[in-house]
Amino acid sequence: MGVETEYGVSVPGQPNTNQMLASSLVVNSYANRTASGGSRARWDFEEESPLRDARGFETPREPIVDPSAPANEDDLGLANLILTNGARFYVDHAHPEFSAPEVTNPRDVVLWDKAGERVMAEAARRALQVPGSHPVNLYKNNTDNKGVSYGCHENYLMARSTPFGEIVRHLTPFFVTRQVYCGAGRVGVGVDGRTAGYQISQRADFFEVEVGLETTLKRPIINTRDEPHADPEKYRRLHVIIGDANMSEIATYLKVGTTALVLSMIEDSWFTVDLSVDMPVASLRAISHDPTLRHQVTLRDGRKMTAIQLQMEYLEQARKYVEDRFGADADAQTTDILTRWESVLTRLEQDPMSCARELDWVAKLSIAEGYRTRDNLPWNDPRLQLVDLQYHDVRLDKGLYNRLVARGRMERLLTEDDVTRAMTEPPEDTRAYFRGRCLAKYPQQVAAASWDSVIFDIGRDSLQRVPTLEPLRGTKNHVGTLLDRCRTAAELVDALSGK
Repeated sequence: MGVETEYGVSVPGQPNTNQMLASSLVVNSYANRTASGGSRARWDFEEESPLRDARGFETPREPIVDPSAPANEDDLGLANLILTNGARFYVDHAHPEFSAPEVTNPRDVVLWDKAGERVMAEAARRALQVPGSHPVNLYKNNTDNKGVSYGCHENYLMARSTPFGEIVRHLTPFFVTRQVYCGAGRVGVGVDGRTAGYQISQRADFFEVEVGLETTLKRPIINTRDEPHADPEKYRRLHVIIGDANMSEIATYLKVGTTALVLSMIEDSWFTVDLSVDMPVASLRAISHDPTLRHQVTLRDGRKMTAIQLQMEYLEQARKYVEDRFGADADAQTTDILTRWESVLTRLEQDPMSCARELDWVAKLSIAEGYRTRDNLPWNDPRLQLVDLQYHDVRLDKGLYNRLVARGRMERLLTEDDVTRAMTEPPEDTRAYFRGRCLAKYPQQVAAASWDSVIFDIGRDSLQRVPTLEPLRGTKNHVGTLLDRCRTAAELVDALSGK
């Protein structure tokens, strides 16, 4: 599993700034920091197929209006880095994006996602050192409150044999309601935020359909992109675009942990109940618009439930599933996810504000209500929108979330030493280890890389591609000793090819 996050960009005092160039400045500044070994490896687009649909067809490309225009952003010379921690750091749709490396468990998702925040903060700091540049502020949020939304996408490896219709059936009501613990909170209602109020999710208002391929227009609750970045005969990558960008470590942990559990249940054909809801898009928005958590959705079987009650149904199914399939052998993180899931849902039902140390939307609401009480502010006061934005500032000394952490008012899973280490070191139990170690050890010989290959230029007639189609090969246990032994990339390629 893994998370990819687009960050909001602001250049204070410079309203006419080109956002794409500002984003490029940020990424290139970080590239200059990490290029001491001479690495300028490019991203390999050869195996990418973003228009392939999981429903069995490929969407035709939009016609090119200007034949002389570059084919993609990479051709524009925009920064596109592969980091030694196995991540991708690049410019995507005028936003700097951090695509974290593949990991095997929820805590590691949190760790490398949080490392991405630190990479962004360091990149912005270095961008300011470029002569003639202006400060660039970066925000881990999802909307500019002017009608534009940008994403935080989750990715989960699944068995290709799992019927996609079953994924849609059981995952849709789960996604509609999980926002009660993984929403980031938002001041303003509607895509442009003009309606006064406070809501649970930053993304909810931007979704229009139940199922589809799009990610920027007509956004679907279930995205059908079929681009596994792995052996396509065995795997699919479920591309989830509906989640908010979380600052809270607990919210991210619950978001991916509960989703991974539900996906395992779907793969194992566990569900015997149908929790489908009527009008899921309208229900998604209605739940978000009610921070009292009292809104009831109507299930297809006629029952009415709050989002918390529907999540409790999933929790009950998950507990039975884990007990049946794993019993006392369930791993510690699975057990912890179940415990935290129940605790948060129970407390949200009793008093949502009791979750202010764990959940973003509650923590932000607590801050906003403090200002409203002190200064008698209505919800459409611009100062509250500033509070909303500042919560997501990645600077440790400026971001309101980070200041809450510094004061001990947000619960953490990680130590800062772990996060700092993850900025440069890859996970050890996925193929990201091979990708990251190669970039660190052979920076001048890695010509390109992607999620499923590393390409070496070792001075021979052709480039040497090493495929990594199995996400759980290329781990430290698998190749660590080999990488330690091979002094050059040529030695590594020869060893891998049996020469």
